Amino acid sequence: MSSHSYIHDSKNENIFININGELFRRSEAKISVFDSGFLLGDGVWEGIRLHQSKLIFIDEHLDRLFESAAGISLNIPFTKEEIIHEINKVLLKNSMKNHIHIRLVITRGDKITPYQNPNANIGPINFVIIPEYKKTDPKVYAEGITIGRVSIIRPSENILSTHYNTLSKLNCILASIEANKLGFDEGIMNDLNGNISTCNSTNLFFIKKNKVLTSKGKYCLNGITRGKAIKICQSNNIPISEQDFNFDDIVNCDEAFVTGTFAGIIPVSKIENINLKSTNPDSLVNKIRLLYNKHIQENIN
Repeated sequence: MSSHSYIHDSKNENIFININGELFRRSEAKISVFDSGFLLGDGVWEGIRLHQSKLIFIDEHLDRLFESAAGISLNIPFTKEEIIHEINKVLLKNSMKNHIHIRLVITRGDKITPYQNPNANIGPINFVIIPEYKKTDPKVYAEGITIGRVSIIRPSENILSTHYNTLSKLNCILASIEANKLGFDEGIMNDLNGNISTCNSTNLFFIKKNKVLTSKGKYCLNGITRGKAIKICQSNNIPISEQDFNFDDIVNCDEAFVTGTFAGIIPVSKIENINLKSTNPDSLVNKIRLLYNKHIQENIN
């Protein structure tokens, strides 16, 4: 089980993918081996959901895309409206309307030679939209996921700001590998000060005595779903605090959950060898998840 467990859909074998405005069948969709993203992880990306023909929280996702691009001095020569047009073009080609996950990738483009300096780039950016039929496995919500501590920490801003959603994901990948070796679905990552920051692919919340606790957000991705969860708590009189804390502060928590664009609010059933109540029908996690799902439906309507 993982926070990204999904139900296999054979329709994905024949989808069309948008590459620089042209549509290609999955088997024919290719990028040059000289692409900056392939060679160096030099680019930015967003994961976007389509529910009932509605691109969920698209403005927030595109705001983060442009902020991330600006953070790495990558110029996106498109307006938000033009990007949405390209997304809709490939969705229409695939006749996609519901339970769709979209991966939008922008790299710095092709290089004349494999070299890290952007002065080796020879052309425009590469722009890729991969839409897939992707529905969360219901077992994720019924059984929850397990998390535990890993030694890999989140970097400081003078290494690479964790607020930039870049293709350079090695920090998180190494944490994921370590977590899996330890028998966890996701790893709890500290910041450089020893405070709990995030999980390797999702943002993290704990619940203790009906109070929600999460990090200050300085060293984790500024998750769209994370922000929605915080606002939902605030607007529904659910006590929530964004603060610094360590593992000892939450080791005896009652519930926990993680957040992400794909599966939304995901209960944590176990922290290392400690069982939690997060998957109980009457849990606060379940209440927050239902409120989040209601917020999505309101956004659609």
